[in-house]
Amino acid sequence: MDQSVISRAVSVAGGRFAPGHLGELTQQVPFEMVDAVLEETCRTQRRVRALPSRVVVYLLLAGCLFAELGYTQVWHRVAAGLGGLPAAVPTASAMTQARRRLGPAPLRELFFLLRGPAPGGARWRGLLVCAIDGTIMAVADSEANLAVYSRQRGGKNGPSGYPMLRLLVLVSCGTRTVIDAVFSPVSKGETTCAPALLASLHAGMILLADRNFGAGLLAAQIAGTRADFLIRVRSGNCSPKLPVLSRCGDGSWLSRFGGIPVRVIDAEITVTTSTGHATSGCRLITTLLDPARYPAPEIAALYRERWEVESAYFELKSTILGGRVLRARTPGGIDQEVYALLVTYQVLRTAIADAAGTVPGTDPDRASFTVALNAARDQVILAAGVLAGPTADLTGTIGRLVLASLMPGRRLRISPRVVKRAMSRYNARGKVDRATRKPTIAITILDAPLTPGDEP
Repeated sequence: MDQSVISRAVSVAGGRFAPGHLGELTQQVPFEMVDAVLEETCRTQRRVRALPSRVVVYLLLAGCLFAELGYTQVWHRVAAGLGGLPAAVPTASAMTQARRRLGPAPLRELFFLLRGPAPGGARWRGLLVCAIDGTIMAVADSEANLAVYSRQRGGKNGPSGYPMLRLLVLVSCGTRTVIDAVFSPVSKGETTCAPALLASLHAGMILLADRNFGAGLLAAQIAGTRADFLIRVRSGNCSPKLPVLSRCGDGSWLSRFGGIPVRVIDAEITVTTSTGHATSGCRLITTLLDPARYPAPEIAALYRERWEVESAYFELKSTILGGRVLRARTPGGIDQEVYALLVTYQVLRTAIADAAGTVPGTDPDRASFTVALNAARDQVILAAGVLAGPTADLTGTIGRLVLASLMPGRRLRISPRVVKRAMSRYNARGKVDRATRKPTIAITILDAPLTPGDEP
């Protein structure tokens, strides 16, 4: 009888370093880069243990790909495709000690090397569009973590069940790659953490931010980087004072905010569906002062790109973590895990951007992050594509699967938090409308308000 046998060659590092890989993503984080980071942070092992430092770095990154598994199970997946090569079988306590010996410094330096906008980022009138926002993440409930990360204060239901950290990320819109990130205890506000990211801003960029960043001092600090900004500010009684210094022909006006000249745009947003329409106001301030070069309606429409950072958080917290609590039980372990999570997210997004760049006209927005994540997991289990071939392949297996599963163009949404099926089997209180309707959006620029010296 004829027999069919599938065989393949596995190319990984030799000896005890063999389990130290990330499948095809190892080409994004090559051995040389990890070794250089370990040497710079003085974390290279003094003797070759069963778990060398390089292997521990890749184990931490693989742990983010398999966030639902413990490190023992992650190790089994990393070693599953080694094709009979001798590999250590470390215990759970040995892996814990190895992670503590490594510390957070190598992962932090690795993130600093890999951060930055990938080619193909969204540009508007020659400016690289980026967005900033914050989110909170739950950490393991241990005494060590509680000494640094407090619980979030709540209302009538009391504080949060887990200690929380606040993560602030600067994202390049379009590719959703991370330009910079900072995290702190939840007791620190977003405007307190934001200045730590300003060193990554420069001329030729425009920063989009929501109302929480509408502070005069922060606006002046952003302008000091020579980057432009588009920030939504509060309107009504809580609105900052924005006097009308000069009127523009498109309805916007020039003013001062935080001691710097800004242009104020009052927009009225009307959303129309088959069931009717709703209107709301939106006040924006920007350092783009020329109304002829930067028309007010186009600036108001640009603000929608800010949701790219929200999508990035969804991929980070829901797609990768699955809504789980960070597993490290010490503050140093939390630092290590967050940086590993950011590195893993960055290399996945970079792989997607590289693949999209090989097909001209392909919008990275159409690439499925879930497809890329599952393809990367498969490559880890198979130990495939660890080393680059003789010819450069920017697409790779992950990229080919992503390009073969491109999603249709993103449809216009006005209520992204309403789902068609609730997680609970119990009916929600009241009537919840989960029907999908096609909306249209109209943007009207309102004229500058009258001042005492103006004639109606």
